[in-house]
Amino acid sequence: MSQDPAVALEEFLSAVRQHFAAAAHRTSDTDPRVQAAYMALADAFELYEDALYTAYDEVTPFELFDDVEDAREDGDDEDDDDEFDDQVDLGEDADEADEQDDDED
Repeated sequence: MSQDPAVALEEFLSAVRQHFAAAAHRTSDTDPRVQAAYMALADAFELYEDALYTAYDEVTPFELFDDVEDAREDGDDEDDDDEFDDQVDLGEDADEADEQDDDED
């Protein structure tokens, strides 16, 4: 069942806002509201990207951290996705790259 990409976008943006609110009012490192908002955001993103691809044959420049890790475990991260080399990994690797850039400055 395909979803209207405009509806999926609004749901994704709502999930981003909910995640932000939960993170801004975090009570601990394991706050269940933040964890729930994180999962809801990931789910909403996947639905949006699927709807965007189905309707317009288009993707976003992002990958979910779990998807990146799964690909690394499978050994697929560099071999199969040459056309997506410009995609952004929003996981820990991005933080490490930022730290390296700071060290070079």
